[in-house]
Amino acid sequence: MGLLLAALPLVCAAVLYRTRYRVAGSRRLAPSRVPAMSEARVHLRVDNVSRMPTGLLMLQDRVPYVLGPRPRFVLDRVEPGGHREVSYRVRSDLRGKYPLGPLQLRLTDPFGMCELTRSFSAFDTLTVVPTVHPLAPVRLVGESTGYGDSRTRAVALAGEDDVIPRGYRHGDDLRRVHWRSTARYGELMVRREEQPQRARCTVLLDTRRQAHRGTGPDSTFEWAVSGAASAAVHLLERGYGVRLLTDSGSCVPGVDGVGGAGYGSASDTAGVLLDTLAVVDHSDGAGFSRAHDVLRGGSEGLLVAFVGALDEEQASVLARTRQRVGGAVVFLLDTGVWGGPAPAAASGATASAMAVSGMTAPGATAFGTAASGTAASGGSAGEDPLTARERTLREAGWSVHRVVPGATLPKLWQRADRYSTDDGGPVAAGGGMFR
Repeated sequence: MGLLLAALPLVCAAVLYRTRYRVAGSRRLAPSRVPAMSEARVHLRVDNVSRMPTGLLMLQDRVPYVLGPRPRFVLDRVEPGGHREVSYRVRSDLRGKYPLGPLQLRLTDPFGMCELTRSFSAFDTLTVVPTVHPLAPVRLVGESTGYGDSRTRAVALAGEDDVIPRGYRHGDDLRRVHWRSTARYGELMVRREEQPQRARCTVLLDTRRQAHRGTGPDSTFEWAVSGAASAAVHLLERGYGVRLLTDSGSCVPGVDGVGGAGYGSASDTAGVLLDTLAVVDHSDGAGFSRAHDVLRGGSEGLLVAFVGALDEEQASVLARTRQRVGGAVVFLLDTGVWGGPAPAAASGATASAMAVSGMTAPGATAFGTAASGTAASGGSAGEDPLTARERTLREAGWSVHRVVPGATLPKLWQRADRYSTDDGGPVAAGGGMFR
């Protein structure tokens, strides 16, 4: 009996290794792209493609630790030609692209004495994109196209229809005959149809490491990334051609491309932009000269910027980009008060900005924007640096909106409406509202 017990493990190992199990494994993500702090479900399927039943199967899928604990499952006997399905959930508070796999399968003999491990080679990728906030349809400063019936129309290039009648050509639709011009010129003239000009927008994201404060989901950088994603998706849904531009000069699509034209539908373009923002990281740049060079090469209809801390030179370069666009809106993050209460030395402008966002700085009274108006009227000896940067941008034609901790983009976006009657917005020099 002792000899039999001693030989049993060897027999089990031989049986396990000689048994030709043929097992196939697959993985499916639903969905494969999720916003940060949202869950995705991973479905695993194991198929027994051999002619004999399997023994006890143990499944383990390899996942990054930020997505949660490593899932493990125990499957009982799988009949020939049969399959088993299991699923688990993953969640990440941090955006990024996370590999899932490989799937590991462990086979055991009927006595549980021996174990054989096999790994499948297939990997899948879960993309965690920035949170996208729904935004209200507003008319931003300098916007000449985009919403409703207000779209402007442009004369098309040579060879395409424009607003000037031309001579009749064989095959032209007779319904396009322009009879007044026909009578005037003495020959058959046809109408050239007007072509709508697609509204264009560039979303500028400040990725400079030195310009942001904090770490993790509550940092200024993550607020800016989420804001850029929200603005890009919103404008794509409104019919804009959108491109993403960073301070380093990188563009998605390329420098000469406009989102929506090269990637098919607006939803496809949004997917490309969100995938890009899922992995965007800090840059070591010091300014906006490269972004300025990109914008200088063309004429954009609208520029929406999400910017961190600025010094005087950086603010001047950013201000000059206004010359190449039809309208410019900047959401300027107040990094001086981010991550905690406003410092005791915070100026009235900071308290005013917090009031705009529905907050009040400790020890400050939210009296609308009188302090901001005083600073914008030419500056004072006590003007804080951020207020000076705001003034530089406003004087160049930017619509400036300060972002403080707790501020939400949907509310700030509504205040960026040039027709907004909300009197809580920043006050311009002379008391007028900047819109």
